[in-house]
Amino acid sequence: MADDGTSLERIGDFLVNIGAMTAEQRDAVLLQQQKDPTRLFGEIAIELGYIKDGAVDSYLAALRDA
Repeated sequence: MADDGTSLERIGDFLVNIGAMTAEQRDAVLLQQQKDPTRLFGEIAIELGYIKDGAVDSYLAALRDA
């Protein structure tokens, strides 16, 4: 969950919870993102082959529905 008290999950947690990626893959993406904070989580995860665009679309749809 987000630190601001809302019910929105961070994208990495969302993708793990829906089974689109593993917790280990999420952590690897977060490590890459720490090295280059200008890059988006989804961009890195797609580049590494962990997810497809549709997984990011699912997250964005969940945000719209929240």
